[in-house]
Amino acid sequence: MTGDALTRDASHTSNRLRLAVVDMVGTTITDDGRTELAMSRALAEHGIEPGSSRFESMLGYARDTMGFSKMTVFSHLFDDSEVAASANKVFEKAYDEMIDDGGVRAIPGAEDAILWMRESGMQVCLATGFGRHTQNMVLESLGWMGLADLSLCPADAGRGRPYPDMILTAVLALDLDDVREVAVVGDTSSDMLSGIRSGASLIAGVLTGSHSEATLRAAGATVVVDSIKQLPLLVEKREARHL
Repeated sequence: MTGDALTRDASHTSNRLRLAVVDMVGTTITDDGRTELAMSRALAEHGIEPGSSRFESMLGYARDTMGFSKMTVFSHLFDDSEVAASANKVFEKAYDEMIDDGGVRAIPGAEDAILWMRESGMQVCLATGFGRHTQNMVLESLGWMGLADLSLCPADAGRGRPYPDMILTAVLALDLDDVREVAVVGDTSSDMLSGIRSGASLIAGVLTGSHSEATLRAAGATVVVDSIKQLPLLVEKREARHL
């Protein structure tokens, strides 16, 4: 390939978005704080007194690390790996019960945004910090199995956010040529940081979840919008600039 051809190819691949890696809780779905409630139950059932300074500190860490693999969070909170694994199981069981109670709902416009991206020629990967079982439970409860091209949890990729592994796994699994063809969308600083580390060209923060605009921008967001329902317009404007 000649130098001119290489230049044209590089220009093309950096312009056209072909994949959106989209977070779940806080970005495409809302659980009205049930993640924190399930986390609280897991802490309480493992000897952390609700309302104590240790409990509040551990819960504060869980809030700060929303978007991380939940198993990783428990591993940071408890020195004993068996206790961490047990706490994670309690968390998953508690969250399953909340899903059964109808506590998890789609954020308005999220499903339409995903369908718009797929109809426009983009692929979509739904990524989460939940384990595979919990992710599947959420997708099934919403009737979203098959809505996206791919769904990934930390175990599928090796590491969860803020590492870029899930994004890069999606790039490989969906046969993309270039990480610059990726948009990353999420509501936490860990989503933004994973996007930066992956080399994605669009890193969009949304304000429907855990972190503020200032926190998202500080973590690397290239743009912040109120909701994922604004993503199609954002993509259209970006693509128009690069025609």
